Amino acid sequence: MSAAPRRTRVAIIGSGPAGLTAALYAARGQLQPVLISGVPAGGQLLITTDVENYPGFPDGIQGPELVELMRRQAARFGTEYVDDNVTRVEFGARPFQVHTGTMGTVVADAVIVATGANARWLGLPSETRLKNHGVSACATCDGFFFKGKDLVVVGGGDTAMEEALFLTNFATHVTIVHRRSMLKASKVMQERARHHPKISFELEHVVDEVLGKDQVEGVRLKHLPTGAQRELKAGGLFIAIGHEPATEVFRGVLDLTPEGYLRVHDRTRTSVEGVFAAGDVEDHRYRQAVTAAGAGCMAAIDAERWLQEQGLGG
Repeated sequence: MSAAPRRTRVAIIGSGPAGLTAALYAARGQLQPVLISGVPAGGQLLITTDVENYPGFPDGIQGPELVELMRRQAARFGTEYVDDNVTRVEFGARPFQVHTGTMGTVVADAVIVATGANARWLGLPSETRLKNHGVSACATCDGFFFKGKDLVVVGGGDTAMEEALFLTNFATHVTIVHRRSMLKASKVMQERARHHPKISFELEHVVDEVLGKDQVEGVRLKHLPTGAQRELKAGGLFIAIGHEPATEVFRGVLDLTPEGYLRVHDRTRTSVEGVFAAGDVEDHRYRQAVTAAGAGCMAAIDAERWLQEQGLGG
């Protein structure tokens, strides 16, 4: 027998900083939110070791520990958790319905989508093994840890140029590796990178292997036109080939950008009245835990005010 539907004023989909902050604010607003966390719960912070740029933790904090603290804080004020994945949503009429894999349906007057985005990776076993041991997908998050090292950035778009330029603040040298003979980045960003004395390029190359036992010590490059291989010493590898927003379940239901992010207006509002978005699922620019948390706060406040306007507040 399937579980009886859970009824709530606000359903929150996603359990990273955006979703958990939205839950905290909604719970303190007496909305008794139900948060559908996804499995595993916690978003990208679960695979982040040292978080040193989140306010309030002068000595840093482990990503999973930060998630647990945020989860406990939201629970303290009445957030209910459904640790399951969303399989389907029905936003065509209110109340909205959010269907999960095994835990039944959540019926809600308002919904906050905070499902985040995932970095694209190269797919190498050595890359997976050395994640958080010199392999990263966020220069802004981790660049500080690579002072005085030679670094490699993979990618040819604006993001890769931005990451490389940012890393020059810490690195001795940055090598940009791109599989094509021409970069995809805008002309302005290309020129900035090409004229920087700390940046060089390896075009028509791919990273074939990440070298190092317990920490990144270099990469093995493959020249695509000839197949020739050579090793390049480096103390860190940054992957900057884009992100995949977790919006598949919302296709055909909510408006998406060409890149697949949720399209929002007036800060947090989606194309369906009563459905709000927060964090990396709609933010392709900043992608930081603290900006996601701020967006979760805004979404919860917007949802609470909208519910009051509809006569559905606490």
